[in-house]
Amino acid sequence: MGKASRTKVDATRREKIAAQRAAERRAEQRRRILIASGSIIVVIAVVVAFIVIKANNKPATSSSNGPTGPALASVVSKVTNVPASTLDKIGDGGGAFSGKIQSVNGGTPLTSGGKPEVLYMGAEYCPYCAAERWSMIVALSRFGTFSGLSTVHSSTTDTPSNISTFTFHGSSYTSKYLTFTPVEMQTNVLDPTTNNYPVLEKPTSAQQALLTKYDAPPYVSSAADAGAIPFIYFGGKNVSIGASYDATVLSGKSWSQIASALSDPNSAIAKAIGGTANYLTAAICKMTGNQPASACTSTVQSLEKGL
Repeated sequence: MGKASRTKVDATRREKIAAQRAAERRAEQRRRILIASGSIIVVIAVVVAFIVIKANNKPATSSSNGPTGPALASVVSKVTNVPASTLDKIGDGGGAFSGKIQSVNGGTPLTSGGKPEVLYMGAEYCPYCAAERWSMIVALSRFGTFSGLSTVHSSTTDTPSNISTFTFHGSSYTSKYLTFTPVEMQTNVLDPTTNNYPVLEKPTSAQQALLTKYDAPPYVSSAADAGAIPFIYFGGKNVSIGASYDATVLSGKSWSQIASALSDPNSAIAKAIGGTANYLTAAICKMTGNQPASACTSTVQSLEKGL
C-alpha cells in the first residue's frame, strides 16, 4: 500500500474514533442530564409530600356543625330580638343566675370612641364562655346591633362538652351607647401536637393588663383561680368572671332549640340565659346612665341597684 493510501486510511480511522468519542460524550451528557432531572423530580416530590402531610396535620382554626344560611339567620333573629316584656318576666332568673358582677374599686376607666367600653375575653373551647355568649348577645342587642355572628361549639373534650354557641370572632357590633370589644383568645380544636388550643386572637398589652389586674384576688377567690374566663370588664365600673349559670342546661341542645326556648320565660333555658342577660344589661345600664329606656327598664334598674 502506497504512502498516500495509508495516510488516507489513517485519517478515516481518526475521524471514526473522534466521532465515536463525540457520541460517547453526548451520551454521557444526556445521562447526567437525566440523573439531574430525576433528582430534581425526587426533590419536588418530597417537598410536595411534606407540604401535603403538613397541611393535613395542621389543626383547624375552629369547628362548628351549626346552622347556616336562612336557618342561622332565624336563630340569630330569635336571640337578638328577645322582647323586653319577656325579659322583664324572667327578672333575676328565679335563682338560675349564679354569677357575680362585682364593683371595681378605683377601676381603670375604659372607653373607645368617646363611649364606655365593654371588654370580653374568652375562648371558643370554653364551655362557660359558650353559655355566657348567649346571654351577652341577648343583653348587648338591647343597646346595638350585631353582624357576622357565626356558630361554634365548645370543646368536645371539656366538661361540660360540646355546648352549642356563637363565636364573636369575625363579628362586629355597632351601638350609639357603648363599644363592645370581644377577644376570642383560642379556638375550640385541640392541636394534638401541642395538646393546646391554638391562638385565635391575641389580646393587646392593655387588654392583657386589665385581665392580669382584675382577674385575680380579690375579684376571684384565690390565686389559683386567676385568669379564669369568661372575663367581662364593664368600662371600669364592674367585672364579671367565670360562669354565670349552669352551662349543663344547654347540654345536648341545638342552636335552634336554645333560641326557641328564649321566648318562654318559664323555661329553664330562658331563666338561665335571660336572667343572666338581665344582670349584664344592668351592668351596661350603669355605664350608659340608664340609656336607652327600652333596655334599662324598671326590672333591670332594680337589679342594677344590687351591683
